[in-house]
Amino acid sequence: MSKGVIINLWFNNNAKEAIEFYTSTFKHSKITRINYYTNVNEEITGHKEGDVLTIEFELLKMKFIAINAGPEFQFNPSISLMVECNNQKEIDHYWSKLSANPNAEQCGWLQDKYGLSWQIVPKQLGKMLTKGSNNQKEKVTEAFMKMKKFDIEDLKRAYKEGK
Repeated sequence: MSKGVIINLWFNNNAKEAIEFYTSTFKHSKITRINYYTNVNEEITGHKEGDVLTIEFELLKMKFIAINAGPEFQFNPSISLMVECNNQKEIDHYWSKLSANPNAEQCGWLQDKYGLSWQIVPKQLGKMLTKGSNNQKEKVTEAFMKMKKFDIEDLKRAYKEGK
């Protein structure tokens, strides 16, 4: 029986830098293991013995592995990591730390300096979009479609307006 899903992230030779950045950004996060390249297949991997191969880490109690590979694969917005925030302060914190490409921002989505996409969303949004009337859902959707970073107070106003 499997123990769960672990997300594996491919980095272009900057995995250690990226993971140190992520674990400093998220409270209750840590690096749990670092594995290193051996002298096997140096000519294929381009990595020397002792270079970082993988880093196992946790963000908000979720397990990840980062591979320190090369430029063969890149992140794209079709995969994103969603962070549910309790309040505007948390949204503002993660947004200011993670957002590195203003052109990639829309509806709570952003892209960090490593190319990884994130969704920074208020926990209340799910409730607004599932528990409200059709009019409330429409008003909330209209409001957030205009936003880059979510504004909880604006979403609450839209929800109330739809009553």
